[in-house]
Amino acid sequence: MAKNSRTPIPKTQRELSIEQHTAYSSEVGNPNTSNDLNRGNQISFNGDSTKPFSIGIQDIDEAVFYYFKNVIKPFVLQNGERIEVPIIYGSPEKWASFQKSGYFRDSQGRIMMPIIMFKRDNVEKVRSIANKLDANNPHNISIVKKSYSSKNAYDNFSVLNNVRPQKVNYAVVVPDYITVTYSCAINTYYMDQLNKIVEAIEYASDSYWGDPARFQFRAMIDSFAIKAELADKEERTVSSTFNIKMNGYIIPDVIQKDMTALKKIPDVVKVVVSEQVVNNINNTNNNQ
Repeated sequence: MAKNSRTPIPKTQRELSIEQHTAYSSEVGNPNTSNDLNRGNQISFNGDSTKPFSIGIQDIDEAVFYYFKNVIKPFVLQNGERIEVPIIYGSPEKWASFQKSGYFRDSQGRIMMPIIMFKRDNVEKVRSIANKLDANNPHNISIVKKSYSSKNAYDNFSVLNNVRPQKVNYAVVVPDYITVTYSCAINTYYMDQLNKIVEAIEYASDSYWGDPARFQFRAMIDSFAIKAELADKEERTVSSTFNIKMNGYIIPDVIQKDMTALKKIPDVVKVVVSEQVVNNINNTNNNQ
């Protein structure tokens, strides 16, 4: 009989560790089953106009871009034409190129002016507003009651027939409040073009930026640095740099989803079913 020449493959540390796992202990019981589980709190959001949500740092970035493009709408007048100023997000490569040469070039090597570029610099936590106490099990929540819905309608028929409407409460977790700082740069050919853009952006300071149908955050701008350069054998550039401080908040989409963002709480918290035994079903009034 031929000898088996297959070399055994040693098990990895992960495989050895998994072999030691057991589903549960016969003495302690199954840890995955909890007597505190209340299925009455597991309410579906199907058909509900209020949905669970999450707010991230990207939503704040999109709020800045949305406000520049749809509210401020910067433009310049050049050769008798109205030119809209493009807004781009400064990736590390784009921002490094802008800092090195003082202007931004497109993929074909042409100088893009006028232009507005911004990038996110810093995210700072604000602890002076609120605290949810424990991120893994949030306790500091806000209860909001939905006034009226398709199942909670106020009409005369319900009042006359003493019909109790179905009410729904929503538990909203307290978000993490943060301050996001952005660096912005404006490039134009002429000073009067730059002045118009700076005036429009300065006027929009201390207001709430973002899409009204989604999220809005307050933006603050303190100062503008103006610079005009005319280097030898180079293009004339007029630029301005400034910082935007966005007072925002985040509710991230993390693994702690039990109280993240939103949770429905029923109006009826417990239903008790009792049993009664009668001797004669035809005479229930005397045998209750």
